[in-house]
Amino acid sequence: MGTIGLILCRNKRVQSMNPLHSAPATLAELSQAGVARIRFVQGDDNAAMRLRELGFTPGTEVSFCRQAPFGGPIVVALRGYQLCLRVNEAKRVLIETIGDQK
Repeated sequence: MGTIGLILCRNKRVQSMNPLHSAPATLAELSQAGVARIRFVQGDDNAAMRLRELGFTPGTEVSFCRQAPFGGPIVVALRGYQLCLRVNEAKRVLIETIGDQK
């Protein structure tokens, strides 16, 4: 039971940092948001480190370009280039929305 309490406490801390959502928004949800700012990349493994090397760092603006049919990879634009990410990779990048691009 102690572990569950720790997880709930951790989620409440993250939620309080982003008052626009009841749960932290991820890059996988960006199609609904339009333009966002990266908060952080979850994890310390090779995939997370590679995402940071590609420019997914806190404060970087990122915008949704398109998504493949049937929930496939998404294409986002950041730092002057476009990048295609699997949905599982995009779920690791937490964002805060800053507006709609229409």
